[in-house]
Amino acid sequence: MASLIAIGAGVAVLTGIGAGIGIGIATSKAVDAIARQPEAEGKISKALLLGCALAEATAIYGFVIALLIILFLK
Repeated sequence: MASLIAIGAGVAVLTGIGAGIGIGIATSKAVDAIARQPEAEGKISKALLLGCALAEATAIYGFVIALLIILFLK
């Protein structure tokens, strides 16, 4: 039973990988867009920050779920 809890917590934490990849790709595209159109930097930065916050929220939710699995399913 304990090994299944550990596996479940590990799978829940894997959401951080997806968030990291997504934020990296979004940042790359934002830098390209600013390089092509510097006058739109303000709009691009706002959209980038909003997207990064939403992507990071999914990673935080996964971490919280992993903690809940570990703490309450002993």
